[in-house]
Amino acid sequence: MSGSDEPAAGDDGAIVRVWHGWTDPADADAYERFLTDPEEGLLETLDGDGYLGYDLLRREAGGEVEFVTQIRFADYDAVAEFAGENYERAHVPEEARELLARWEDEATHYDHRGAARTA
Repeated sequence: MSGSDEPAAGDDGAIVRVWHGWTDPADADAYERFLTDPEEGLLETLDGDGYLGYDLLRREAGGEVEFVTQIRFADYDAVAEFAGENYERAHVPEEARELLARWEDEATHYDHRGAARTA
């Protein structure tokens, strides 16, 4: 999406892409490695103009393990570079599909409004 119809980024210029997926407990560690392995992990090796980083959340959830990815981008062009022109659709590579029990078909995008860190 580009031009004047493109949604605006938040005050700090960042867009946060939020997505949920669930694994069986036996597949949770393998899925986490798929995302975060320092040499091959999808999130750990992600780069490109406008990519600003990620957060990965994990929790046990009633017989499943839920993962939430929060990927930060500078603008919607960078989101589209990662996920394609139809960037609201989930980007779930085949290897991830083999490890996930289920996933959301769409990602949600938020304007990043601020953050605070404590020591």
